Amino acid sequence: MQAYPSFTFLRSQKIHSLNVEMNEFEHKVTGAKHYHIAADRDENVFLVAFRTVPEDSSGVAHILEHTALCGSERFPVRDPFFMMTRRSLNTFMNAFTSSDWTAYPFASLNRKDFFNLLDVYLDAAFFSRLDPLDFAQEGHRVEFEERDNPESDLVYKGIVYNEMKGAMSSAVSTLWQTLSKHLFPETTYHHNSGGEPACIPDLSYEDLLAFYKSHYHPSNAIFMTFGDIPAAELQARFDEAALSRFERSDLVLSVPDEKRYFAPMKVEEAYALDEEELAGHTHHVLGWLLPHSINIDELMQAHLLSRVLLDNASSPLRSALESSGLGSAPSPLCGLEDSNREMSFMCGIEGSETDKADAFEQLVLETLQQVAEKGVDQRMVEAQLHQLELSQREITGDGYPFGLQLILASMPAAIHRGDPIAALNIDPALERLREAVQDPDFIPSLVRTWLLDNPHRVRLTLRPDNQISTLRDAAEAQRLAAMKAAMSDEEKQGVISQAQALEQRQQQVDDDSILPRVTLDDVPLALHLPNAETLTSGSLNSTWYSAGTNGLVYQQMISALPDLDESEQTLMPLYTYCLTELGCGDRDYRENQAYQSEITGGLGAYFTVRGTVESEQDVSGYMVMSGKALAVNRDALSELMAETLEKVRFDELPRIREIVAQQRSRKERSITGRGHGLAMAAACAGFSPAARLNHLTKGLEAVRSTKQLDKQLDDPAALEALAQRLQALHQKVAAAPRQFLMVAEEEYKTAYAERLASVWEALPVSEEFEPLALSLTREPVQQLWLTSTQVNFCALAFPTVTSAHPDAAALTVLGDFLRNGYLHRAIREQGGAYGAGAGQDSGDAVFRFFSYRDPRIEGTLKDFEQAAQWIQQTDHDPAKLEEAILGVVSSIDKPGSPAGDAKQTFHSSLFGRTPEQRQAFRSQILQVTLDDLKRVAATWLKQDLASVAIITNSKAAASLPDVYERIEI
Repeated sequence: MQAYPSFTFLRSQKIHSLNVEMNEFEHKVTGAKHYHIAADRDENVFLVAFRTVPEDSSGVAHILEHTALCGSERFPVRDPFFMMTRRSLNTFMNAFTSSDWTAYPFASLNRKDFFNLLDVYLDAAFFSRLDPLDFAQEGHRVEFEERDNPESDLVYKGIVYNEMKGAMSSAVSTLWQTLSKHLFPETTYHHNSGGEPACIPDLSYEDLLAFYKSHYHPSNAIFMTFGDIPAAELQARFDEAALSRFERSDLVLSVPDEKRYFAPMKVEEAYALDEEELAGHTHHVLGWLLPHSINIDELMQAHLLSRVLLDNASSPLRSALESSGLGSAPSPLCGLEDSNREMSFMCGIEGSETDKADAFEQLVLETLQQVAEKGVDQRMVEAQLHQLELSQREITGDGYPFGLQLILASMPAAIHRGDPIAALNIDPALERLREAVQDPDFIPSLVRTWLLDNPHRVRLTLRPDNQISTLRDAAEAQRLAAMKAAMSDEEKQGVISQAQALEQRQQQVDDDSILPRVTLDDVPLALHLPNAETLTSGSLNSTWYSAGTNGLVYQQMISALPDLDESEQTLMPLYTYCLTELGCGDRDYRENQAYQSEITGGLGAYFTVRGTVESEQDVSGYMVMSGKALAVNRDALSELMAETLEKVRFDELPRIREIVAQQRSRKERSITGRGHGLAMAAACAGFSPAARLNHLTKGLEAVRSTKQLDKQLDDPAALEALAQRLQALHQKVAAAPRQFLMVAEEEYKTAYAERLASVWEALPVSEEFEPLALSLTREPVQQLWLTSTQVNFCALAFPTVTSAHPDAAALTVLGDFLRNGYLHRAIREQGGAYGAGAGQDSGDAVFRFFSYRDPRIEGTLKDFEQAAQWIQQTDHDPAKLEEAILGVVSSIDKPGSPAGDAKQTFHSSLFGRTPEQRQAFRSQILQVTLDDLKRVAATWLKQDLASVAIITNSKAAASLPDVYERIEI
């Protein structure tokens, strides 16, 4: 393998199961590592990571990650990162702060664009300007509530400060940070690397500079790349742009082993919950510290152990937690944490009471003791080995790019100076594990050694407290008041001057010509979509996509939704979840879950409802059962899916009760993490039938209705009635017309299709079928949704048009234009929200504004309104239009996995969004003009038609006008 002269080639290994070759290099002068994953793929990925080891919870690593991207030596503009998102065809751009590393990744399909981004990223990482005003904007600062009035109160501001206020509003985030604090009493994991809101103001600008100088050095850096660009070519750019200017650093940053406990620890702490009723909101978790994550054999053993104990309802520990009656659901913290230097294993329950702690601990230890004494079914162990193999083979990429997922999987080993190649090439470790599990005592011995006989164990009880928010706010106000009282007049003027200087900096127009860019000339003319093939196998309606799926097959049964009343519609999420979670035929739910693990890589169901290309009011819907498996199990997958539809058991009442409780917990947890999406769904709910159904079944109204259902099911009669309703709904859905989708390598097509037909043709389909019909709706709302949160999520929506309308393309570009040109500055930089944006949703014919983890409400709504005026009243640079178009085209062209692209193309076509229609729409995007943007803004963004939904807390809602309907979540 050829290396650039400044690098030394160390080793190379082909990873056949992934069809890649991984190479290791080292920079001769600085010692920087470069791992290159060579692959025959044109989506190239870059990442540079630094070991970042904070010694407190001031958020220094997190705030540095933000501030480093605010201007550099070669690119001394105020915001090169966000400016490049607009001047690029990237398929991914971001930056991450983890517990012990900070990483800067991007991906692009365009070679020119890749090297443009590489130049900007390298300069930001190694030659950042770190302007004090950027630190004040991104991290924290104090301002007077009335900016220029020193008599008004001081307040804290800052993007990371507000981001972490939002993050730590989540009980699960608090649970994880609290457990980590006690599980790791002395190492860096003891601290919150993102920053505790109460500690963030302790960070000084000088602290930030010192951390940057010590941590962001090539000797502490790891470069990781993926794709078809040669390693030597990449290294040439690394060296020329950055590394040649450095000498080797003597500072070696690492995380030491944690000091081990000699006896288990029991801890009780509290978290903020702003509700009157606190019963049923306590969390109990047990956590163990395990061996090093860089030992690949122990890592795979830990993964296997975790899966055997917790993977599904047939797993002994999950089964015990689900059916214990001690809480509403297993904790979201159940499982293995393997990215730290030392692994940790945890399990727990949520929705409990404080006095259940002893019973919870006893349940877990007795279950583990039973596993240690009696062992586990060997079929279960083999099934979980099968799952590990399948996850190794699957080509993903529907969320993060495939190459980035491989990089992130191997990066912890590189961070901790282990073997990242072995971390990616797990086949040899799997073979050793396959031999080891032939010993029936293998799993029991791990349980004894790592869990039962391991004294480094923490039992954490986290109880709710409805006074914490008030006390926390009072402490913050007291701290600020004391700070103000100690200020001289000169210091007060300094606060005012900084606020004025920051606003002036935020308003300045930088010369962005110094940044590299791609143009519309670099955009491919055509949208590349996979080709479908209609199969004629018996009477089945089947569609086939040939794709390089690395030995996996993907199958879906798509059933048209029949006409449903509103009670049946709201039952659909529970019904589709139960479909694959309950028993089937002679198997109870535990046996069925075990069987699914043996033959599939996952089996699930969901439903989807959308309007047509021509009208958002004309909807259709489908129930989809989706599965995947290794090709050798393809026939068994088909048979299981047919059996599931034919023989699902709604007679398992205790299991249905458990599922509802788990769904309630899951939905309640989701609010602070995806509040902007839930707020947009509420704001759009009155504008289309599909949007209304989405709000009722997946949005905030679903959170409320699931809570109510959960309470009702304490009555056995209500549970029996629910099971009967589910059975009746199933009979309607199961008899509806159905079709099939298959994605796999071409060689499996004929035999797969023939077996599919023989399995499914015997299942009856009703000749009398009435398709789903939903009531028309086009009404705005004005709503405040009240919950326990320290920040707000604001959404504003306007009724617009579907994709068939000539204005749809311009409205789509308008979303990016408003975000880039106005909203980012006004709401994120000046307002302090973590995020803000706008966009057209042609499916529901709406245009939506949103903010995320936002300290403001009325100021943000005013910014939304002024954005619509700004686009109409300002003369705009044509280059900014091109940037917005590039952003839209980049999102349209973003590739997924081979199977994901096929499924997405098929389901788009189901609702009339054919490849031809999508190509035509993409062409319209490329033709949008500035006059089009002004025209569609004036035509469609009319305030008297606007719909508003805001997620906030009761205290913030009290100051808002009575025009809003207030709804307790």
